[in-house]
Amino acid sequence: MDLSARPWGCRHLALGTLIAYLGLSLGAGVALGSVRVPFGAAVRALLQGPEGVAPEVYAIVVELRVPRVLLAAAVGGALASSGATYQALFRNELADPYVIGVSAGAALGAVAALSAGAGGPTVPVTAFLGALATVAVAFRIARRGGGIRMEDLLLAGLALSALLTAATSLLLLSSGTPQQALTWLLGGFGGRGWLHLGHVLPFLILGYVLVQARWRELNLLLLSEEEARALGVDVTRARRWLVGGATLMSAASASVAGLIGFVGLLVPHLVRRLMGPDHRFVLPGSALAGAALLVDADLVARTAASPTEIPVGVITAFLGVPFFLWLLRRGIDG
Repeated sequence: MDLSARPWGCRHLALGTLIAYLGLSLGAGVALGSVRVPFGAAVRALLQGPEGVAPEVYAIVVELRVPRVLLAAAVGGALASSGATYQALFRNELADPYVIGVSAGAALGAVAALSAGAGGPTVPVTAFLGALATVAVAFRIARRGGGIRMEDLLLAGLALSALLTAATSLLLLSSGTPQQALTWLLGGFGGRGWLHLGHVLPFLILGYVLVQARWRELNLLLLSEEEARALGVDVTRARRWLVGGATLMSAASASVAGLIGFVGLLVPHLVRRLMGPDHRFVLPGSALAGAALLVDADLVARTAASPTEIPVGVITAFLGVPFFLWLLRRGIDG
């Protein structure tokens, strides 16, 4: 495993480029939409408040678009970071919160809480418990003879994802809200605001900190378990913390945005090609690239068929499914 596959200068230049691109994406997400707001007016609304612009411009920019764009960025960064973590932990490039069933378990937990009348921080917590239970069941199914076959884990995750998505649909439809069911299953940020961002952001930050703090262990876990232990890694403890952090990010994301797939599959691959395999750079690079990707996807969802809004999960599926099939085909062909 060559962790110095890219020079330091190139890695920092790549991170700087991703930061700049994310800034452009955020600006476009705030200024563009079904109602176009001049960039100068958007800046005045942010800096001067309701006194600097017309009331309708302030409402569009500050109350609607800014929280939605920031939430899309936070969720995109979290999904991409969790995907990078799962791929390293499982040593499988097909691992992804959506593919292995984590997102479906989180969505079921969140919908169960909402159906019971819960709200606020309770929803991300129940989403995390649902996601964690899904991971535990998938591991249990894939365990054979004291070991875990990654292929079996992937298949178990796909099967559990289908089952849990069906259960989520049934729960939502039984509550008499078919439109809400469709929104959850296809994913998106319609109707999301500052309250939703405030509820999930602490969970997303905590999950990312737990993962980023263990980038060295994540690098060593790319080796075999025996080699990682020989280099001083407590493999069981490291896996628990890393799975917990990645699951917390993907669960909190699903609790507020529904099922948005393939961000955690696509982005880490592109970032590793750009920066090499060192997770000191892969994790922040994935967070930045994932944030920009989902902000752009949400912008396309809002504007491509305006005034109709396309679910964000549809946009990411069109991007991610061909890439997933290409990876699968490459693996089959050896």
